[in-house]
Formats: sequence, C-alpha cells, structure tokens
Amino acid sequence: MDKLRAMRIFVRVVEMNGFANAANGLSMPPSTVSRVIKDLEAHLGARLLQRTTRTLSLTPDGILYYDHCRRILSEVDVVESSLSGSTVPPRGKLRVDMSPSLARRVILPSIKDFQGQYPDIDLILTLGDRPVDLVQEGIDCVLRAGIPESSAVLVARRIGSFEWVTCASPEYLKNHGEPKSLEDLKAHRLVQFLSGRTGRSVDWRFLVDGQERTVRVSGNLAVNDTDAYVTCGLEGLGLIRIANFIARSYLQDGRLVSILGSYGAPEVPLSIMYPQNRHLSPAVRAFVSWVGQLVRQVEPAWRLAHYRGTSARLQMG
Repeated sequence: MDKLRAMRIFVRVVEMNGFANAANGLSMPPSTVSRVIKDLEAHLGARLLQRTTRTLSLTPDGILYYDHCRRILSEVDVVESSLSGSTVPPRGKLRVDMSPSLARRVILPSIKDFQGQYPDIDLILTLGDRPVDLVQEGIDCVLRAGIPESSAVLVARRIGSFEWVTCASPEYLKNHGEPKSLEDLKAHRLVQFLSGRTGRSVDWRFLVDGQERTVRVSGNLAVNDTDAYVTCGLEGLGLIRIANFIARSYLQDGRLVSILGSYGAPEVPLSIMYPQNRHLSPAVRAFVSWVGQLVRQVEPAWRLAHYRGTSARLQMG
C-alpha cells in the first residue's frame, strides 16, 4: 500500500465530504477512492468513517487519524518545497480566519491575485471575531486587529495598522449639530458596538495631548455586527466609530462625514497569527507574504480617504 497516497485520498474525502466529490477533485473513479479507504481501514485495523446513504462522518479514530494526516502531509510539503532546486509549488488546503469586515473590504477584492499566483492552494476563509483555537479547529492562520496576547504556541506578525474614524451622516449633523469636543459627545446619540469577544460595548479611545483618553459609549441602540453598525450611521441613528478601511468609500461619496478630526486616535495593529512550528508550511508562508504585501499597498489609501472626507466637510462648512 502506498500510505502517503492513501492518506492524501483520505484527507480529500473528509474535506470534500464524500467519495464522489473527492474522486472528482482527484480525477479518479469513485470506486478507486472507495477501495483505497477500505484498504486503509483494513491496514489500520480501525474504522475511520461512518457511512450512510446521505451522510459521511468521522469516527473517533478517524478524527485522530485525520488530524495527524494533515500534519504529516503538511510536513512533507514543507520538506519538498525547501529542498535545493525544488520546483514544487505551494498546494493543499489553507484555512484562514478573519473578521467579516476585513474580508469583504480588503481581502476578497484582491483574492483573485492570490489564486492566480497559487492555483494549487484551496483557500478556505472562515469569518468571525471570536477567539479560535487554531490547532483544535484545524485553522492554519488568523488575521486579527489589536495588540496580540502573548502566546507560547502562536507567532504574531504585524502586517499593518489602521485608525478609528468617528463618523456621522449629513442628515444626523443637520438635525443634531456637530460635536466639536469630546465633552460634546454627552449631548449626542452614540451607537454602541458590542464586542464579539467580550459581549460588552466597545469604548472609544482618543489621543489628547499625547495621552489616551477613553469615552465610554452608552445609549439606547447597540449592535454586534459591523455592517449593521455602519447602517446605523448611514441611517442617521447616531454617531459611529469605524476602521478607516471601512469608512473610506462612505467618506469619499459623502454618505458619512468624519468628525472630531482634531483628536488623534491610537493606531490599531493588524497582525497575522499562526502556530509556532519549526517548519512553516509553504501555503501559510505564501499567504503571509501575500497578505502583508497587500496591506502595505492599500494602507496609505485608507488614511488618504479619511483626510479627504474631513477636508471636504470643512470646505463645505
């Protein structure tokens, strides 16, 4: 038995959730895939998959074997790609977790470029802000905003940063006036954003004379989704504070106006994090390099849009 081949076929069956799908992706008859899995189970003396007419699931032994297969195959790819003169391109499944707003506004608009450079990488993006266990959940790397927590098992590589922009719709400013100072915020409606990690309302932090000052947000409207939060601002329901890469298009077309521009804001690091292994897989290495270059290219435009939005408002005033 070709164990390495059998392991690759087994992993593909699990990831494609079926023999027929795996066979199609591997360009081989379903009967061949089924026979390989049957022979593999006989060799191991363990049942790996539970099969019914409609579902396919891993047994406890299958879960353990699948996890080890992914790690072993990844190590094989690393060794092959690191050999002198190797021409093996990065390949295989790559699971990346990130916030929905970052995916929609930064990553997905440029993802064709990544796929063009690395056609043999099957990219799986999972979107969310909750803490994830990369090892237990089979995630290769995550993109996260904020200062990473110290970790003995994860590497955090900073790839850029962004700033918070305080915004309001023209309609809101017309009806309620514009706050000129942080003290003025007490007289305005502030929409709360609930953190996916803590469930609490996120504070607004500003820089005043080089010192950080916190404004605690409270009010009668709170949401826990970024798109819904932006919609609250667009609909004139209150003031919002969003990342400059989100604010960019709304400031440029005038649907939102940047306010409190005389107050600075602490930069928020943007990092990519992955398990600390002696050998980084070629697929992860490729994505880390690509996303770092992407952020460096687009980051200046985020800040430029902020200042354009502010100056346009001042000229109209």
